Amino acid sequence: MFLSCFLSEKSFPQGVPWERGRVHGQSLVRMPRTSSKKGSTNSTATYNSSTMDLFRAASGKAASKELERIDQLFYSYANNSSDTIEPEGIESLCSDLEVDHTDVRILMLAWKMQAKKQGYFTREEWRAGLKALKVHTISKIKKALPELEKEVRRPSNFVDFYSYAFRYCLTEEKQKSIDIESICILLEIVLGSNFRPQADALIQYLKMQTDYKVINLDQWMGFYRFCNEISFPDFSNYDPDLAWPLVLDNFVDWMRVKED
Repeated sequence: MFLSCFLSEKSFPQGVPWERGRVHGQSLVRMPRTSSKKGSTNSTATYNSSTMDLFRAASGKAASKELERIDQLFYSYANNSSDTIEPEGIESLCSDLEVDHTDVRILMLAWKMQAKKQGYFTREEWRAGLKALKVHTISKIKKALPELEKEVRRPSNFVDFYSYAFRYCLTEEKQKSIDIESICILLEIVLGSNFRPQADALIQYLKMQTDYKVINLDQWMGFYRFCNEISFPDFSNYDPDLAWPLVLDNFVDWMRVKED
């Protein structure tokens, strides 16, 4: 329901345009048209722009402060001359986190940073990892580790982490393979967390065999595919004619002889 307003001519100030009409015999004065709202719109736009500028400035200051705290923590472990956390610093970090340096969660932390060299964290790697975890203190890193572990365990992430673990252990330039002893340690901490029976059997086999002194990336990735796809311990769906690394053919033969 609309409410009509009936006004007399005298209701308007002198000089204000108005119109007279008649509705049911009564005088009707039409309200004057409002002026353009362009000025109001511009004011609103200016206000919104200023608000966004203030928001960006506040966000920038918060991000800068966060980065400063991340760097402060970095330099509590880093060698200032190299601007890098070196093995000694990693050991101190592990001590403060109350985890062993061989704990898989330290490897997960390196994965989150995408650290390129084993036992070393550069400042950029450290920043990337801690910003991704949204942490800047030791206590917050501790609290973030369980969630990081859950993240790594997701199938979509685990294969990338598994591949990274091998590449992270390539300590020499142009190195393509890793010695059996180190591979057994990696299998224990990386593959053993998801496939304990298979990892234990593989480790036992690799330690007793004499054909292989080193393992390359293709063989390493084959171990994961094997554990993920092949029925264990009966190997009922294992087909040696498929493109499996020879080391796995030998492993299956060894297991079958062992079980007989």
